Amino acid sequence: MDIQIGRGKSARRAYGIDEIALVPGRSTLDPVLADTQWEIGGIKREIPIIASAMDGVIDVGMAVRMSQLGALGVINLDGIQTRYTDPSVVLDKIASVGTTEFVALMQELYAEPVKPELIQQRIREIKDRGGIACASSTPANAEKYGKLAAEAGCDLFFVQSTVVSTTHLSPEGLSALDLAEFCRSMPIPVLLGNCVTYEVTMELLKAGAAGVLVGIGPGAACTSRGVLGVGVPQATAIADCAAARDDYFNQTGRYVPIIADGGLITGGDICKSIACGADGVMIGSPLARAQEAPGRGFHWGMATPSPVLPRGTRIRVGSTGTIEQILRGPAGLDDGTHNLLGALKTSMGTLGAKNIKEMQQVEVIIAPSLLTEGKVYQKAQQLGMGK
Repeated sequence: MDIQIGRGKSARRAYGIDEIALVPGRSTLDPVLADTQWEIGGIKREIPIIASAMDGVIDVGMAVRMSQLGALGVINLDGIQTRYTDPSVVLDKIASVGTTEFVALMQELYAEPVKPELIQQRIREIKDRGGIACASSTPANAEKYGKLAAEAGCDLFFVQSTVVSTTHLSPEGLSALDLAEFCRSMPIPVLLGNCVTYEVTMELLKAGAAGVLVGIGPGAACTSRGVLGVGVPQATAIADCAAARDDYFNQTGRYVPIIADGGLITGGDICKSIACGADGVMIGSPLARAQEAPGRGFHWGMATPSPVLPRGTRIRVGSTGTIEQILRGPAGLDDGTHNLLGALKTSMGTLGAKNIKEMQQVEVIIAPSLLTEGKVYQKAQQLGMGK
C-alpha cells in the first residue's frame, strides 16, 4: 500500500534485511540433509556465495581458494590487480595511510592505466592453479576487457556498475554498451548488475543475462545512498527482482539466478536473502576479514577511487580467521560471521527447507525487533549480536 508523503507524492514502503525474520514451518530436518547447491552460468557450486570483485577482497590466491572451498570469487579487472605487476606494494600503501589522505591516494593509484596483458595474466594464473576464473568490469570497459578475459580462459564475466540498465543515454559522440549484443557475442556466460526493480531485472533477463545482481548502495564500504540518495532496501529489492525471474522463467523456460549483492554480513543475512528469493549472494566485507584477503584488514568499494565523485570509503574490518573458517568453519566467533555455510544449512534445517528452492518459499514476517529483542546484555557488553 502506498503512503502519502505529501500532496502529489506517494511512496511504497520498502524493507531491509534487518527488518524481517523467517518463520519455522511444521517440519524440520537435520542440517546435513540440507542441499545448498546452486548453478550459475552452467557451473555448479556447493556454497551459494560469490566474493565481490573488490580489491580488498579478491586477488588470484583468494579466487583460487574460494573455488577450492566450493564457492566463487570475482577479480576486478578495473582494479589494482590489473594496473600493477606487483599489487602488494600498492596494497601496503593503501593500508598504511590515514583517513584524511585516503581518497586522494586512491585517486592517484587508480589513475595508473589498466594493462591488457595483466588482465590475461591474472585469469591464466587462476586457471593454472585449478580455480574457476570469474572477472568483472564496468560497462565502459566491458567490450575491451571481456574479449581479453574470454581469450585467457575466463569462465564467467560480470558487467557491474552502481546502476545498470538496457536503456542508457550517452553524450554525443559516445555509444553506450549494448548489453543484449554483448551477451550474444561473448563466448562465456555474462552476468549483469546492479539493479533493484522488477522492470529492469526483466529487461536484463531478456538481454540474455546469465545472472542478475541485486543491490544498490547497501555495501559496508559503499556511500552511494548518502551521496546520490539512490537505492532500495535489500529485502524488497530481492523480492521484486526474484518475481521478475520467476515470471521470465514461466514465459521462456529459462531459469536465471538472482544474486543479492551488498549489505550482507552474517549467516542470518544470507539466509534471509535467499528466503526473499535470491538464489545466491555476493558479499565483500565478511570475506575481506579473511587472513588470506589482499586488503590487509581493510575493505573499500569499487567506486571509492572515482576521480570526480567517490562513492565509497575504506573501512577497517580486521582479520578474524581463515577464509575456510569464514565459509565452512569451525567458527571462532560468536557473531554469525564465521561458518556461513553451516549457518545456512542449520537455518534450512530449522525451517524444514531441503534445498534452495524450498528455502525461497519459507514464510517471512516483518520483525524490526528481531535483532534487539532480549539482547540488552549482549548490546551493553558488545558481545555476540551486540557487537
